[in-house]
Amino acid sequence: MSVLAHIENLGVRYGSDTALNNLNLDIDTGETLAIIGESGSGKSTLALALAGLLPANARVSGSIQWPNGEPRPGRDVGFVFQDPASSFDPSMRVGAQLVETIRAHENIDRHAAKDKALKLLARVQIAEPNSSFSRYPHQFSGGQKQRIAIALAIAANPKLLIADESTSALDTIVQQEIVALLRALVQADGMTLIFITHDIALASNLADRIAVFRHGELVESGPARAIIANPKSDYTKALIAAVPKLEPQHG
Repeated sequence: MSVLAHIENLGVRYGSDTALNNLNLDIDTGETLAIIGESGSGKSTLALALAGLLPANARVSGSIQWPNGEPRPGRDVGFVFQDPASSFDPSMRVGAQLVETIRAHENIDRHAAKDKALKLLARVQIAEPNSSFSRYPHQFSGGQKQRIAIALAIAANPKLLIADESTSALDTIVQQEIVALLRALVQADGMTLIFITHDIALASNLADRIAVFRHGELVESGPARAIIANPKSDYTKALIAAVPKLEPQHG
């Protein structure tokens, strides 16, 4: 498996606060990597760094190297945020937003872009794509909004999809549905997926590999089954112990 991104001694600071401290990690092409950690662990900072979305006041050291070429902004990395509302313009119909996103990255007319948008809505399992195309974001439930946010994130056919706490605001049943959807999309399109969560049980059911973060540092990483069955750090052991009968179900 080839390396998609090589992270070397990456540090990110905001003033006197350290968000990431000398991180070293490889992300493999086509894998699903779950990044686990509590609030303030640095996991979302890493996501923003990979997507080129760090704020202007971030002071960055170290490097992220892309052996197969730097990702094109807004195209090669898709991002699904925790709050799906942040992905939408509330004054625009969702179909128009999909069409706009598609045409920003492909030289196609509106008719072809609408056809692709309808197919994307169907792929993320939005019922009645034709009528949903003409609705506004507020007319959808939280789970439906997250599905449409995923459609927006994959509209440009990215190589890397980052889902940053994309299920944390959803109920358990909808969480499982979103995880199943992400798994299906990644397998169908050959994307690399970074799934960021504080929920190690959810991650163990999706990921090939798990990386555990705490206080801006990588605690440990390895195959999901190995991390769950034989964690090395006390912190990872505590995360697992907090979940009854945790067993990896992926694969």
